[in-house]
Parts: sequence; C-alpha cells; structure tokens
Amino acid sequence: MPSKLNFNLTVNGQVHAVCVEPRRTLADVLRDDCRLTGTHLGCEHGVCGACTVLVDDKPVRSCLMFGVQAQGQAIRTVEGLADGDTLHPLQRAFWENHGLQCGFCTPGFLMLAAGALQEDPEMSDDEIKEVLSSNLCRCTGYQNIVKAVRLAARELRMKPRG
Repeated sequence: MPSKLNFNLTVNGQVHAVCVEPRRTLADVLRDDCRLTGTHLGCEHGVCGACTVLVDDKPVRSCLMFGVQAQGQAIRTVEGLADGDTLHPLQRAFWENHGLQCGFCTPGFLMLAAGALQEDPEMSDDEIKEVLSSNLCRCTGYQNIVKAVRLAARELRMKPRG
C-alpha cells in the first residue's frame, strides 16, 4: 500500500486536493490538510461528538472515519453552516440562547443538530433531547443547547423547503 494517497474531498462545496496517509482520520484531514479547524477533536474515540460533521447530510464522527473513505461524498463542516455573513438559524439560536458555553463542543452540536433537523424538522422536544444526548458538553450547558435547537427547529419549519 502506498504511504500516501492523492484524492479529492468536497467540503462545503469546494474541492480540496489532499495527499495523506490512508490511516489519517477525516477530522485530521479536515483540520490539517483542508485548513478547516472548526471541527474539534475531543476524545478521539467517537464518544464526545466534538468532531461531528455531515457526510452526505448524515452526522458522522469524523474521528472514526478515515479521510480516504469520504472521497466522493459531500462533507459539510461548521465553516459551511453560515451563508456568507448570515448565520444559520442554529448558529443564531445558540448565540441568542447562550448555548455556546466555552465553545469547544459547539461545532459538533451544531452539525449534529443541523443533520437531524434537515432530516426531520418536525422533531419533538423529546426527540431533540434524544439526538443531542449523543454529544457531550463539558460545561454541562445542555438546557441552553436544547432551547437553542428547539428555537432553530421552529424557525426552520417556517422556511420553505428547497
């Protein structure tokens, strides 16, 4: 097996040509090779969810996926959530409801919630809590995170789907 592989990753709609060792995780490739440092690394065992990104619109722990496995798929990171200077409803709701805390876990929560709300914008409070229970916040600010996701869900439900 070659020591490094050349391939393209499509991240937030942009193609990134990378040359990395096959054993490199998607999180490391995003951070080190694509220079997208919004994806955080916490436990590096898939437990905390700080590294959550969307791969073909599904939340994925990027510390558990090899970068090479993501070629040919659409990757969305927290850097791709806003529309230019306009915050995504989730980002705005986190800000307005103090869901940011220290900010370390925030990118993972945002991408987890974005994927979940994209799949089911009609989630109930219990379903939102169940989805968010898969990520960890060391600041234990779960109530504000749940409140922010609930408000963003309400806003997203009112938007026409495209």
